[in-house]
Amino acid sequence: MKPLTCSFFGLGLIGGSIARALREARPDARILACDIQESALAQARAEGVADEIFPRLNDSNASAFCSGDYIFLCAPVSYNNENLRFLKKYLQPGSILTDVGSVKTPIHELAEREGLLGQFIGGHPMVGSERVGFANSRASLLENAYYILTPSERVPEERVGEFSELIRSLGAIPLVFDCRQHDYITAAVSHLPHVVASSLVNLVRDSDSADGLMKMIAAGGFKDITRIASSSTVMWQQICLTNSVNISDLLGQYIESLQKVKAEIDAGDEKELYSFFDGARRYRDSFIEAPSGPIKKVYTINVEIPDEAGSLASVATLLALNGISIKNIGITHNREVEEGVLRIEFYEPEAIEKAASLLTARGYVVFLKK
Repeated sequence: MKPLTCSFFGLGLIGGSIARALREARPDARILACDIQESALAQARAEGVADEIFPRLNDSNASAFCSGDYIFLCAPVSYNNENLRFLKKYLQPGSILTDVGSVKTPIHELAEREGLLGQFIGGHPMVGSERVGFANSRASLLENAYYILTPSERVPEERVGEFSELIRSLGAIPLVFDCRQHDYITAAVSHLPHVVASSLVNLVRDSDSADGLMKMIAAGGFKDITRIASSSTVMWQQICLTNSVNISDLLGQYIESLQKVKAEIDAGDEKELYSFFDGARRYRDSFIEAPSGPIKKVYTINVEIPDEAGSLASVATLLALNGISIKNIGITHNREVEEGVLRIEFYEPEAIEKAASLLTARGYVVFLKK
C-alpha cells in the first residue's frame, strides 16, 4: 500500500499538533511542511516530524507540495483563503484539501467559487492553548477532542469515511456536520460566550470605583466565567466578523433572555427566578467534561496552607522538584465559591492527580475542582 502523504501549509500550534499526532499514529507517513517561520520548520525537521520543508511555495515546488493525499491549511483564516486560491492550480485530482478554521461557511463558499467543493473537507479541531507556535505543539492536544468535519455533498462518502478514520487514528473524535450547522452551534457554545465574558469584564471595569474595589475582590465565579476574555484579541475579532450573522442572531436571543430575567427580578417573581437558576443548573450538570474544547477546561486544585512566610514557596518548590509544571499560582482572597487558600493551575490534566497525591502525602489538605 502506498504510504500516506500529508502536507501542512502552516505549522503553528494546531498544524504542528496534527503533524505530531500523525507522526506518532502513522510512522511511515510522509509529512511535508510549509511555514514562514523557518525556526519552526527547522525544529520539525530536526525532531523528525517533517520529512521535507518548504520555507516558501512557488511554481517550482508547489506541485510537489500538493501531490499528497491530504493538504492541511493551518494558517490564520485570512491567509488560508489566499493559500487555497494559490494551491488550486497545483492540486492533484485525488488529493483532499482541508482546513482547521473555527468558522466554516466562508471557506466553503470560497471553495465553491473556485470549483473545489468536490475535494474540500472543512475541518475544525476543537482544541487550543494560550501557548502558541510549533514549539508548543503536542500530539496529545488532539486526544479525545472533537474534530468537526464539514464536507459538501460533492465529496464522495468513501473519502469522508477515510478522512474520518485518519482523524480518529490521531486520537480525536470526528463529527460530521453541515458547515452552516457548525457555524450556528459554535456561535452558541463558543463565540457568544466570548462576547458575553468580555462584556462582563468591561461592565465591571466601567462600573468600578476609582480605588478599584471591584477588581480587587473579583474572584471565584466572576473569574471562572470571564476567563475566556483573556483569549486572543485578533482571533475573536476575526471570528465575530466571519460568523457575524449567527453571533448577532444568538446575541439578540440572549439579550431578550436577560430582559426577561430582569423583569422577573424587578417583579420579585420567586417561582420564575427559581426555575431560571434550577433549569440552568440541571442543564449545566448534564454537560460532558472533556479535556479539549472551544471553552477550555481549567486544570486546578486548591490547597490549604498556613499563613506564614514561605508557605507558598514551599508548595511551588515541592511541585517543581517533582517535575510538575505550574501554569499559575496565587492566593484566593475571595472564597465564596471555592475552598482552599492557594489556587494552583496546571497545563495538563495529568498534573492534577500527581500534584494532589504528592501534596496530600506531605500533609496538605487538597480540594479538587468538581
